[in-house]
Formats: sequence, structure tokens, C-alpha cells
Amino acid sequence: MDENELISVLTKDMIKAVEAYKNELSRIRTGRASAALVDNVKVEYFGALSPLIRLATVSIPESRTIMINPYDISSLASIEKAIQKHDPSLNPSNNGKSITILIPQLTEERRKDINKQISKMLESMKQELRNIRRSANDKIKSAEKEKAIEEDKSFKLQKKVQEITDSYIEEITKITKAKEKDIMEI
Repeated sequence: MDENELISVLTKDMIKAVEAYKNELSRIRTGRASAALVDNVKVEYFGALSPLIRLATVSIPESRTIMINPYDISSLASIEKAIQKHDPSLNPSNNGKSITILIPQLTEERRKDINKQISKMLESMKQELRNIRRSANDKIKSAEKEKAIEEDKSFKLQKKVQEITDSYIEEITKITKAKEKDIMEI
């Protein structure tokens, strides 16, 4: 059993999980404009669904405004419909050349609901990291049973796996706290 490979695979898996979590968090509305709010919008363009970013530039001119400038003006109506379909709470306005989306202020109750949702996401992510840890520990225990590594080595490797897991759990907790603080800001 190659312990460096095991630690490398563990770290890569945890990095992927944390990146996916960050990506998921970036899509949650905070009351501020973010291009991530329209990242997943698919627009029907010439009979095929295309990602919005292929049809237009998305910019944030102000903290509560998303500006969408299509490469082809004839796609404006399709883009507007796709945004409304993707997130009915977003209200795009079309001026004939571009689309502007004003992000409304979140109510206190809505902010608290979003933070509850984020806390659930955090617990789910912690569980995912623990599952990755368990998989690594199972490999270590299996190698120990097969006498591929000694008991002391197994213990040290499991301790290292736990330290790595703890560091990633701490990282996602910090990321979550920052997002919660961002949401609660008025």
C-alpha cells in the first residue's frame, strides 16, 4: 500500500468536494448581485438550449444590479424568458439593447431561512467529507488485515487522515460562516 498515494487521493477528493460546495454556495442569493445567479440559465436559441454565457456577457455594474448584454440583439426576448423560467424571483427588464436585473433586498425572515438552508448544506458537506475519510480508513484497515502495513503505521495513517479531514471541515465551516455573515448584512 502506497501511503503517499492514499493521502494524495484523499486530499484530491476533499478538494473536489469543497470546490463543489463553494460552487453551490455561490448560487445562493445574498441580496447582492452575482453572476453565479444566472450561471445555470439555459436559453433556447435557434431551436437548441445554450448556456447564457455563450450568448451574452454578464456584468455587475452595481452591487444590486446584473447587466446582460447579448451578442445577438435578436436573442433578448429568449434570454429574458429563460431568466424568468430559471428563477421567478428575478425580474429582468429589457431596454431593447440589454437586460438589467435588479436584486431586491432580502427580508430578515428570508435571511434567516437562507441561513438555515446553508446550515443544512454544511452538515451535508461534513458528512460527505466523513464518508471520504471512512473510505480512506477502510483501505488502511484492509491493508493492515492483509499484513501490507504494520499496526503502528496503520494508526499513524488513520491519525493523518483524521487531521486532513478536520482541516477541510474547518475550511468549509469558515466558508459557511462568511456566507452567513454576508447574507445577514443589510
